[in-house]
Amino acid sequence: MADMDDVLAGVGSRLRAIRRQRGTTLADVAAATGLSISTLSRLETGRRRPTLEALLPLARTYGVQIDELIGAPPTGDPRVHLRPVQRNGMTFIPLTHRPGSLLAHKAVIPARRRPPEKRSHEGYEWMYVLNGRLRLLLGDQELVLSEGEAAEFDTHVPHWFDSADAAPVEVLILFGRQGERANLRAYTSPR
Repeated sequence: MADMDDVLAGVGSRLRAIRRQRGTTLADVAAATGLSISTLSRLETGRRRPTLEALLPLARTYGVQIDELIGAPPTGDPRVHLRPVQRNGMTFIPLTHRPGSLLAHKAVIPARRRPPEKRSHEGYEWMYVLNGRLRLLLGDQELVLSEGEAAEFDTHVPHWFDSADAAPVEVLILFGRQGERANLRAYTSPR
């Protein structure tokens, strides 16, 4: 029974980490799952024992398997199961799953023109354009990045990004909540 208690004790912190990673509020999750805000809060803080009736709608809303919510041990399957997340009309594909560490996402931004709405938050971001052209507003600067170009910035600086033209753009995004920078090293072979 102690093993079961240990498994269930970790569910709350995983739920909170997933919700924060997706940038959603308790109210957003409550509306999507039908669970009350107070129930969600008690689940996240460990004051309520998780049940299957609560975990199923949460797993569906977050686009994850229940195994991920309860921290089930890996099955030995080496395949990566990418689960896209839709946010603000964009598709984000998480490439890492360790809450609290450097996060990596592939973002697919459709061809559209939405009005700029700059935001700032804790962290540091690195963006690399894989395909298409990205329009990035960063403070007072307006930049257009093409395939193969990258930008990195402190996310305290108000920023916003979208497709630069009438074509979608694909971007690799590395984000560190505590301000970690992406240190890339170029390898040169000895002569």
